[in-house]
Amino acid sequence: MGTYAPRVAEHSPLDEAGDAAVLALWLDAWLTGHTSADDLLEALAAVAVRHDVVHDGTSQPLALALGALRADATGAGLALPAPGDPIGLAGPRPFTDAALAAEEAVVVLGAGLGLVPTRVGHAVTWDVYEARLPRPVPMLPDAGRALRTALVTAADGLAALEVARWRPEVADELASLRRPRTATPVPGLSGAAATLLAQALTCRRIVDLALADDGGAVSAHEIAERRATLEPLAHAARHAMVAACSADAQR
Repeated sequence: MGTYAPRVAEHSPLDEAGDAAVLALWLDAWLTGHTSADDLLEALAAVAVRHDVVHDGTSQPLALALGALRADATGAGLALPAPGDPIGLAGPRPFTDAALAAEEAVVVLGAGLGLVPTRVGHAVTWDVYEARLPRPVPMLPDAGRALRTALVTAADGLAALEVARWRPEVADELASLRRPRTATPVPGLSGAAATLLAQALTCRRIVDLALADDGGAVSAHEIAERRATLEPLAHAARHAMVAACSADAQR
């Protein structure tokens, strides 16, 4: 009997969105009749070759778990919680704690279920929890305005701190925001949501690049200044992603 060697998934433009965002988008598209189960599974295979669902101590491949996930479900939403900011969550405590530890989760609306990912290499395990209907997330226009405001403030702050001198990639990403682009199209995802998602992902790259090696900072004070400058942008980008990837914002 031969040894199974999984095929390494091809790169997807949504890789950087995180496992929960990809599942929320495609699961919602399937639950709302915009795509097939086969297309859902193919899209997820592009970011991880294996997806397993663990519920009440029993593990099974996602393909076999879809039927149970679909029962009473009306859509799917994204949660990207951070300490003090449980965006997309409403409890109960076990789900909230697990989602905070993972910094991401999917809420299956109508089914009262939450999915929290754990990634090991090219495999993702989704632990199932009881989940309450999340509090309303920002609407797309509100999230877009907040992201643009935070971006302008962060850009001014980064310029004053001369971060681009040490991280020219930051300037490149800021310039790219002037060129309209969208993330990978997902069936049923509106153009406005796709555009906001792409902008949010770019802003998250800006934060990551500017904080890499602390942006060339040479003192604890400079490091603190950079982090303080970028925190509002990171917050706004998380909220924009949740708005773009949550079912009630898409329709």
